[in-house]
Amino acid sequence: MAAWLTLGMLLAAAGCASCHLSVRHQHWLTRPLPARPARLAGAVLLAAALVALAQAMQVVVAVFVFVTWTMLVCVALPHADALLALYRKPPQ
Repeated sequence: MAAWLTLGMLLAAAGCASCHLSVRHQHWLTRPLPARPARLAGAVLLAAALVALAQAMQVVVAVFVFVTWTMLVCVALPHADALLALYRKPPQ
């Protein structure tokens, strides 16, 4: 059970990161990833994450965990991005 749960969480985080890296306001990469392929890969990763979570627990619980985790990661990524941009800024 723990392996499926861990795999599902990692796949969901990777899916969110893939979607985030396709936005032009991200600061992790010098240029954003191509939008359509990155968002398609993100959607596939998110779907695979939901399937993996459904293997670890009941489907209703898996959907709740998936939505909660995805919201957390999608909110945390822009904040981490802003911190990264702040620390990369040259001192004045």
